[in-house]
Amino acid sequence: MQDSPIKDKLALRKLYETILPKLAQHIHQHLADVIALFHDFKLEKLVDTWTREPGSDAANEISLDKGNVNQMGLRLRLEGFQRVGADNFDLTKDLLFKLERTFYTIGPNQDNVWLEKDYLQNWEDTDYELVAEKWTEQLIDDLTQRLEKYTL
Repeated sequence: MQDSPIKDKLALRKLYETILPKLAQHIHQHLADVIALFHDFKLEKLVDTWTREPGSDAANEISLDKGNVNQMGLRLRLEGFQRVGADNFDLTKDLLFKLERTFYTIGPNQDNVWLEKDYLQNWEDTDYELVAEKWTEQLIDDLTQRLEKYTL
C-alpha cells in the first residue's frame, strides 16, 4: 500500500466501479417521490475524457486506464414532467467528482464542495447519505423553481 494516496488507475477504477454505483443507489432511494412525477428517468455515470491536466501532452489519451481523468460523476435526467396544468419539461442535474492529485471533491459543480476524500479513504454510509440528501435537496429546489415559472 502507498504511503500517500495519489490519483492512479486503481484509485479511479474504485471510484468508477464501486463508489459511483453505490452512491447512485442512495440517490435513487432519495429520489423515489420525485421520479414518480416524470415519464422517464436516467441516472448514469460520466467520465470527462476531454479535459486535460495543465502541461500534459496533447497526444496522450485521457482515460480511466491511464489514470489521468480529471472529472467523473453522475448525471440524472428526468424526462417529461407529468402534471395537469403544467407544460412537459425535462430536468438534468450533474454530480461532479473533481479529481486532484492526492484527493477528490464531490459537489454539484467545481465551486461548491460537499465532501473531500483521499483516494485511499473509505466511504461510510453517512458519506453516501450526506451527498444523496444534498443532491436531492438541490434537485427539488430546481424543480420547485421550474414549477414557479409556470404558475406566475
